[in-house]
Amino acid sequence: MKCNFCNTDIRKGTGLMYVARNGKTFVYCSSRCYKYDRVYKRKINKKLLNERSK
Repeated sequence: MKCNFCNTDIRKGTGLMYVARNGKTFVYCSSRCYKYDRVYKRKINKKLLNERSK
């Protein structure tokens, strides 16, 4: 599985799954990704993500 916020791989048995009221599921690798996406409603900087993956 991949994190819905930062798109990193999540090992089995780790991470956080959030189920919205409409039934959609969101998987996060850490509480940081969960907070930035759901609580603060931030969007990830795609430029930084590309630099990290190199």
